[in-house]
Amino acid sequence: MKKTVGLVAAAVLLASTSLSMALELKFAHAAPPTDLQESLAQHFAKEVAERTNGEITVTTYPQGQLGDDQTMLNGTRSGIVDIQMTGLAIMNGMMPETAAFDLPYMFANRDHAYKVLDGEVGQKILDDMSKFGMKGLSFPENGYRNVTNSKKPVVVPADLEGIKMRTNTSVPLNAMFAELGTNPQPLAIAELYTALETGVVDAQEHPINVTHSFRYDEVQKYLSLTEHSYSALFISMNLNKFNSLTPEQQKIIEEAAQNATDYQRKLSIEKEEGFITDLADRGMAVNRNVDKAAFQAHPAVTATWEVFNKQFGPEMIEKIQAAL
Repeated sequence: MKKTVGLVAAAVLLASTSLSMALELKFAHAAPPTDLQESLAQHFAKEVAERTNGEITVTTYPQGQLGDDQTMLNGTRSGIVDIQMTGLAIMNGMMPETAAFDLPYMFANRDHAYKVLDGEVGQKILDDMSKFGMKGLSFPENGYRNVTNSKKPVVVPADLEGIKMRTNTSVPLNAMFAELGTNPQPLAIAELYTALETGVVDAQEHPINVTHSFRYDEVQKYLSLTEHSYSALFISMNLNKFNSLTPEQQKIIEEAAQNATDYQRKLSIEKEEGFITDLADRGMAVNRNVDKAAFQAHPAVTATWEVFNKQFGPEMIEKIQAAL
């Protein structure tokens, strides 16, 4: 009898020890649960749980449940948030060289962007995030940015003059839109729908999937496929939390992040035309007849490149272009 009690007690102790060793990671992002960012987060969570046999679980917090982009970033640096995903442009202030990725018409196509982001240039950016208390993991896709507004189709640069344009934290894009004659107004994405609805801003520029998942078609009439900038997201993890993992667990986290990124990029490409069709069916006027050559040659675009070169030198741009 004593032996049986002892075995039961040992089993209970072992179970409780295993339970106490389980680690839950909080993964935060600002997109709605229907967005491809949540698809990525769920893919990541599933792979991590399976490959660690449940030792590490990941709980996702979409739609800014843990704060806006800046709050999530600060929370990840301090350890309040374990993992976050947001636009790379938010790093322009801390890592000015990241502005090169946002330069208008920098990437010729998606493959060019992937080659840079997954290569030496992108890896250095991820590695340098350690200076800010984060482990950089990967660069998911936000996609090519396009203009929507409530006024008229955008065909040539002059069509943007006088429009109140919501912008993000991207230094180059803010500069470009100012030079194009708009009134750039940086706003957190959580505030954007209401700002468009109430007329605080007339326009916004986001990749197709974001316009679709945030339902900006309800407050915007015109979608113009300007594709003026490729926009990358990035996933980062609190550095202390990452360093507390075993080498095997660290490898699983890194590989799962890249696998989820590859999965989300594939979905982004496959679903984009469907999203555009949905937006048109919901009532948006979709304009594919954008004079991109006029935008690329516009002084607002060339000046933005020149300013970056003057401030940081041509090395980053040369490396990105060499990858093409």
